Amino acid sequence: MRFSTVAIDAVAHLLPQRVVTSLELEQRLKPCYDRLGFHPGRIELMSGIRERRHFEPGTRPSAVAVAAAESALQEASVPRERLGVLVFSSVCRDFMEPATATVVHRALGLPAACAPVDLSNACLGFAHAMTMVAGMIELGQIEAGLVVAGEDGGPLVEATIRRLNEDAAVNRKSSKFSFASLTIGSGAAAMVLCKDTLSRRQHRLLGGCLLADTTANDLCRGGFGAAGMGNDAGPLMETDSETLMQQGVALAQSVWAQTRRELGWTNADVDRVFTHQVGVAHRRLLFEKLELDPSRDFATVETLGNIGSVSLPLSLSLGARQGAVKPGQKVALLGIGSGLVCLNLGVQW
Repeated sequence: MRFSTVAIDAVAHLLPQRVVTSLELEQRLKPCYDRLGFHPGRIELMSGIRERRHFEPGTRPSAVAVAAAESALQEASVPRERLGVLVFSSVCRDFMEPATATVVHRALGLPAACAPVDLSNACLGFAHAMTMVAGMIELGQIEAGLVVAGEDGGPLVEATIRRLNEDAAVNRKSSKFSFASLTIGSGAAAMVLCKDTLSRRQHRLLGGCLLADTTANDLCRGGFGAAGMGNDAGPLMETDSETLMQQGVALAQSVWAQTRRELGWTNADVDRVFTHQVGVAHRRLLFEKLELDPSRDFATVETLGNIGSVSLPLSLSLGARQGAVKPGQKVALLGIGSGLVCLNLGVQW
């Protein structure tokens, strides 16, 4: 896919104040660790994640998405009255119906002509929503659009701790499928995209490539009740982390090769990389197989964990605010979501 008239006009994020360390989680997992013979330090050893952040219990995904959106709209060149679409792209939602986007739409006071839409694609939701909005701008359907996401991993982590401590059927082998759930963090992000002639900043979204390997859609599954592994006590997720990493990175190699051809880039052209961050081992393997310089990565996973669809845009927002990306640089946005789906985007900052 190629875009010739689309700019990223503003990107913003929100992080919870409450820090939850991996050692804190393991102290709460003492009944499980004692039963299975595990030792504290296991989570950080396997993932590289020292801590993550969680919102206070009862926080709505829409509420934190609204807060991030207000920050982005304050920075944007275009007023909210000219937005043609709002896409809520989180894994987490307020409820199944109506669209959580309608809650955000009302809170932001967006115009009636701005369509509120929920888009779901696991951890790739935000990046996929960017392509949807960009396509509408490119077609002349809208002048500008807003993508938001609010992820809260707290309920998943809490439900996972309860299950590991209380379910006597969990053994050393089966416990591995719950490990990824303990790495999940929380945060929110928002991005305004618009026709490039309207943007003061001119961060050009150039295009990219998407490929799917749905033969792997059973490697990570989560939810509530009969549709997932959870119940009234909270959501649960089961992940074959090692196989998911290997197949995800293999798919990423194909996508990156096509992305370079689509954009006319070489690896040497890439000045900065922002990724959906899962863990240190995943990042190391990804950069090795894509033959990208790891020093160009902007790492957040060690202190923020895996924040689902928010991870990629939040890392970009943090990096931009810390001066990690400079005007004129070529920026690669690399996303992988369970399913498996992989999407790469290129930006001229």
